Amino acid sequence: MISFLYEHPRAPRRAAPPSFDVGEIPFSYRGSWLDISPVVALHTVSEHLHLVSHQTGMHAVLRFSPERDGVAVAADWVSTASHLEWRVDEQAAITAAFESVDTLRIRGRGVDLRVADATAVLTPFTGTYFFQDPVDGSAIFTSYETGRRYRVTSITGELRFDGAEALGATERAVVAGGPEWEIAIEEFETARPTFTSAIDFASVADAAGDAFDDYRRTIAGWATAATPAADLAAYVLWSATVGPRGFLQRESILMSKHWMDKVWSWDHCFNALALVGGDAALAIDQFLTPFDHQDPSGALPDSVTHSEILYNFVKPPIHGWALTLLRQQADLDVESLTDIYGLLSRWSRFWLDARRVPGHAIPHYQHGNDSGWDNSTAFDVDRAIEAPDLAAFLVVQFDVLADLADELGIDEGAGWRAERDRMRAALLGELWNGSSFVARGVRSGSASKTTSLLTLLPIVAGEHLPADVTELLAHSIEAHLTDFGPATQLPGTPEYEDDGYWRGPIWAPSTVLIESGLRRTGFTELADTVSERFRALCEKSGFAENFDALTGAGLRDRAYTWTASSYLHLAREAELRGGATAG
Repeated sequence: MISFLYEHPRAPRRAAPPSFDVGEIPFSYRGSWLDISPVVALHTVSEHLHLVSHQTGMHAVLRFSPERDGVAVAADWVSTASHLEWRVDEQAAITAAFESVDTLRIRGRGVDLRVADATAVLTPFTGTYFFQDPVDGSAIFTSYETGRRYRVTSITGELRFDGAEALGATERAVVAGGPEWEIAIEEFETARPTFTSAIDFASVADAAGDAFDDYRRTIAGWATAATPAADLAAYVLWSATVGPRGFLQRESILMSKHWMDKVWSWDHCFNALALVGGDAALAIDQFLTPFDHQDPSGALPDSVTHSEILYNFVKPPIHGWALTLLRQQADLDVESLTDIYGLLSRWSRFWLDARRVPGHAIPHYQHGNDSGWDNSTAFDVDRAIEAPDLAAFLVVQFDVLADLADELGIDEGAGWRAERDRMRAALLGELWNGSSFVARGVRSGSASKTTSLLTLLPIVAGEHLPADVTELLAHSIEAHLTDFGPATQLPGTPEYEDDGYWRGPIWAPSTVLIESGLRRTGFTELADTVSERFRALCEKSGFAENFDALTGAGLRDRAYTWTASSYLHLAREAELRGGATAG
């Protein structure tokens, strides 16, 4: 099969962009709210590729179907950062590339392309109205779901309209055809000038590939043959990045451009860690994104996306821990540090003022969702719990605030150290049973199960804990360690589930927190093992939301940015230590 993407010799791109399965990783472009994917809804995969928009939610807008003489034909999908191809046979293919964040160019040879409304029915409040623009002859799809217009303009070839201005349930489509043809598809609000472009298609694809290569070199220029998944991890981040729009006030990395298309208020920390070594400004933007919506109590939202901010839950206060790691590579000025200190102080006061029962020393989670470990077995006995991971995160965060206050000349350092010491004393005095940490029901006082990896997360505060406690934590972490990394539920227990979300599978954030705590506490050999096994897992199984702890198979969403970010963070740290050999 000879691709017709390039029609004449060009200077070679600095590095070949990684290829990937568009069925697992959406084809997109940094800053765009669009992608092309067969994933059209939660756990829903179509036989066709679709243009999907993430404005006002995840919505499949247009369906793409190669055809000849009105009959659909099969095609293989081949994807790189620069372009996506439908390969039909030796003589026919269709190629797509992003010209900009809201404009897609598609051209074909030897086969037509049907661009159809992805919804079946138009009602007064749902679906897509389709018509031929009487001004320039383009095809316009207006979507109720996204509140945007999608214009298809012919650059070369012909357009055939099916169902223009039709109402109710019917096929609405435009077919691009001719021996050779090319179209542009734009997403916009109400109106814009007729589409024109002075850039040929090959230059469009080249520019997209070069933009990704620049990004890859910036955030993963350290990559070597020992980190073979670094380029693809960088693409997962690059392609899941959206520009400022709606409630997202900064360029932001979504969890995914599948259905997990939000910024949750702890995932952003891991994405920031992946970026900080190459683009500190973008990393700090990721760190600050949820703080743009901090509420009057000091709480961060559970999640933020284009048209929605959720406050019904929160996420754990890992931000002091993350800030320490970010500052090892980002040189922040006094003004920025002062702002961050204020935000982090308010976030910490929320836990002390709004999440403590009067007379209690330790704040509580109201539900597993608050912890980020939605269905962990630590919440089986009680939902509202005073949890050891929460207390440990706050010990770290109060210590960071104390040092930052001293650095900035703010007379609050002693107060934060006193809070740190009280929290540490309560963690050890109330939640340590002599052999393990437990969570306790806020009302019942009942101890939780102790077979969740969540109860071992106090290792993140290991430098503040007695040596005999950290020794037992490290030993227990080893028991959770499979060939692929630390299982979130102890394998072999009755509650363990292969695909049980936080009741067994390996997750990136828990892995990074455990690795960090082990390393800071002096268990470097075990930390190396955790890092090596998780990196090898990603190199084997990609960047899934989570992984089967016993087989290493990827589970759930297959293009998850905190997984890619965690790989990049751990791989870079291993390279800096002198090698990233997987074990």
